[in-house]
Amino acid sequence: MIDNTLQVFVTGGTFDKEYNYITGKLTFSETHLHQMIRLGRCSLDVSIVTLMMKDSLDMLEEDRKKIAEACKKSPSSQIVITHGTDTMVETATFLAHENLSNKTIVLTGALVPYTFGTSSDGFFNLGAALAFAQVIAPGIYIAMNGRFFSWDNVSKNYNTGFFEEIK
Repeated sequence: MIDNTLQVFVTGGTFDKEYNYITGKLTFSETHLHQMIRLGRCSLDVSIVTLMMKDSLDMLEEDRKKIAEACKKSPSSQIVITHGTDTMVETATFLAHENLSNKTIVLTGALVPYTFGTSSDGFFNLGAALAFAQVIAPGIYIAMNGRFFSWDNVSKNYNTGFFEEIK
């Protein structure tokens, strides 16, 4: 049975990193998604589940399998996945080859951690992903920089920091 709840799966990435003032490194403690949903005054029925808290550069095939299984098991047809931007396209490609054709799955992330305040793009990207997940056709997408892209027509431009269509 598919319900009207919008499912959000947290996997980590820069979105949820925090600056450790003692070590000078970016680390994970817990997701900021609950706070972001509350502060954004989101009126959607949203279920947030943390699957992992990993830098996407450390993500393995078994992690992507875990994400795919969670998507398959979710009763929701609308899913947003927070993910690190460095391997977001690889995870989207992995999901596209799973049997998820009846679901709209949108991956999003941030180039600057949410905890960095107004310099973070996380809040904006999350809002866009939540909106896109409700209105685009079933499939696998990436939502970054106010746009959405099909999994097979997107790349991260490491010179500009923007996601772009493959030309």
